Amino acid sequence: MTDNERAARKKKASNIAMWIVLLIVFLAFIAPFILVVINVFKTKADITSNPLALIGEHGFTLANFPEAMAKMNFWRVFGNSLVITVCATVLTILIASMMSYVIVRNGKWKFCALMFSLMIASMVIPFQVLMVPLVSVYGGILGVLNHRLTLILMHVGFSVSMAMFMFHGSIRTNIPLELEEAATIDGCTKWQTYWKIVFPLLKPTVATVAIINAMAYWNDYLLPSLVLTKKELYTIPIATQAFYGTYSTDIGLVMAALLLAMLPILILYVFLQRYIVEGVTAGAVKG
Repeated sequence: MTDNERAARKKKASNIAMWIVLLIVFLAFIAPFILVVINVFKTKADITSNPLALIGEHGFTLANFPEAMAKMNFWRVFGNSLVITVCATVLTILIASMMSYVIVRNGKWKFCALMFSLMIASMVIPFQVLMVPLVSVYGGILGVLNHRLTLILMHVGFSVSMAMFMFHGSIRTNIPLELEEAATIDGCTKWQTYWKIVFPLLKPTVATVAIINAMAYWNDYLLPSLVLTKKELYTIPIATQAFYGTYSTDIGLVMAALLLAMLPILILYVFLQRYIVEGVTAGAVKG
């Protein structure tokens, strides 16, 4: 056997091993979702007796969905989640992209450099450190809890640093200054240059920031549970607590609620996923 044949066999074996490892990792990640899909069409007794069976002894049922929607008041909590997620995501994109543009194009200003450093430093502060002061100040002193706007602004405040970091790298490396100079020569103001030249070129980064933050806002439980205590303001993750009792839990209804909660964000991901890799890598390599 020649050296080339040995190298080819070694490479083939390495590729097979890599695919096996990736398959195992994929199955480990997808297993909880598969369990939800399998058990959502079973009765509570069938889920308890054999959660791994494809079809329960009582057969296929859709009863979990209408019952779950009625018990959690699905359309109301869905509307709350939708308003909060959309508003917070749009605000995060607008604020972070405009801040990044100003900082990149005025990098020599000490104030801009200081602001960028502070924003990056804030990314390492855990939310749990600020959790109690937030509730004490905003609830006990200012009395502004139980408002959607409060939660939206808190979401934006906690996520704008990461979004700004991504926009900063994308603007700095992927948008030539010559384009803006040409727009200025043609009579565009800074505002027009940003909206007509810069922002359209940030589409991959915008899509990436949108999907990352939308998923975080939609699935967040801890912050909404601290800010929103009125039932009419509940989001979907908080509303699912209605299915958890002190002595028993209706697993079928929980599975139906979880699947209903996942569907919107999965649809959003399907539409934006082709931009994800491009947006994440934008600004990583200057070429």
